[in-house]
Amino acid sequence: MRRRSARRGSNFSSAGRIATAIAQHPREFVAMVMSTVAIFAIVINALFLQKGPHPAPIFAARPLLHKDATVPPRLPGTPSHLSSDLAAQARAQLIANIQRELSRKAFYDGPSDGIWGSKTDAAVRDFLQASGLKVNPEANETLLHAISNYVAKPATAPAAPAPPTADPIAKLIAPSKRIVSIQRALADFGYGQIKATGVYDPETRSAIEKFERDHRLPITGQISDRVVRELAAMTGRPLE
Repeated sequence: MRRRSARRGSNFSSAGRIATAIAQHPREFVAMVMSTVAIFAIVINALFLQKGPHPAPIFAARPLLHKDATVPPRLPGTPSHLSSDLAAQARAQLIANIQRELSRKAFYDGPSDGIWGSKTDAAVRDFLQASGLKVNPEANETLLHAISNYVAKPATAPAAPAPPTADPIAKLIAPSKRIVSIQRALADFGYGQIKATGVYDPETRSAIEKFERDHRLPITGQISDRVVRELAAMTGRPLE
């Protein structure tokens, strides 16, 4: 009995101390009670009142796999590096074919190495300028087809120069064999210091006039047929 009474006395004393503390600090007690109530409310809401998973759970739950969920099979395919290698080989072969056709058409004199360099680019542009085609100057099947079907136009021969026309003035002033013969005959028979140039000049005219006076011919100073006959008779040879 004494022990039970002692326990009751200690409980009453503890309750009294708690009551005294509450009386001394009512605000802190109210805050503690509200915090406790709030914590319990949050825990109950999170555990029992949420219809779905919490957006930020304390312990992340791993999703359960359904028995009927199957992983789709991996489709067989070509690796990316292999496809890029095949594309590079196809482009190199296309460029080599273009270079070969350009060489056949005399637009390119380099190797068919499948490399699109400055020489190949210049040859393609020369071809497009010569053919007049509106084709993209890049490595493609359209360009290869255009080069393969190109037929160069035959070069036209330059026109022959027109024959020179006879110049009547030049013909008159050109040396004449007949005049040379007449000048020599007149000089041989003392009708002046005449040079046999084959050109009818004032010295030749004066000598003919003097010859005409001596032979009683009409004085004209011209190389007439009568003067030629008289000179030929005097020299004993034809004057040509």
